Amino acid sequence: MKPIVKIYASCILLTLATVSFAQPSVVPPPQNVVQLSASAALEVPHDWLALAMSTSRDGTDAQAVQAQLKTALDAALTEARSSAQPGALQVRTGNFTLTPRRGRDGHINGWQGSAELLLEGRDFARISAAAGRIQTLTVASAAFGLSREQQAAVESQVQAQAIERFKLRATDIAKAFGFAGYSLREVNVSSSEPNQPRPRFLAMAASNASMDAALPVEAGKATVQVTVSGAVQLK
Repeated sequence: MKPIVKIYASCILLTLATVSFAQPSVVPPPQNVVQLSASAALEVPHDWLALAMSTSRDGTDAQAVQAQLKTALDAALTEARSSAQPGALQVRTGNFTLTPRRGRDGHINGWQGSAELLLEGRDFARISAAAGRIQTLTVASAAFGLSREQQAAVESQVQAQAIERFKLRATDIAKAFGFAGYSLREVNVSSSEPNQPRPRFLAMAASNASMDAALPVEAGKATVQVTVSGAVQLK
């Protein structure tokens, strides 16, 4: 039994020695690889308006302040819903806050709160007319942008242009260096999102005067840009 044990141990030592002397394979660095990028952009009119209306109340009794805010918001909701239409004018409530007001001694001496209503959609005339009829809230802000459908459609168009420019540039570079063509190694496609947040923000001073006419609004334009970047192997 002893000779068998000795031979087995020798085999293990020989195997370990062989592994320890094995050399790792060396990967040669890539040759004839070019990094490049191409972009395309398109300017399109804004087709989405987000308008915020709000009001604030102040008083010594929290329940009374809350009731006043609720009454003002309910009246505004009733008026806005009469003009609501999917896609054209969508109505939803925004922030509703009620916080204590403290004196110099740190004790609560009153309450203040605010309520917000949001009107948004594609029909600018309908939205501005609805805002003009609401008497219990005043305009706090208006922001223009692109609807999700418009953003997706334009982005798809611009992306196709950017990819085509990337391919043409890669072909030109390959020919300039004396190669017949190229193959893609890696590629990245990125795009701007001008409607998150809205690219153009129009602050409007709220007034206590009632608005008996449609709110004047005028949309601008948004630029959608797509960039294609990556590496190509010249061949």
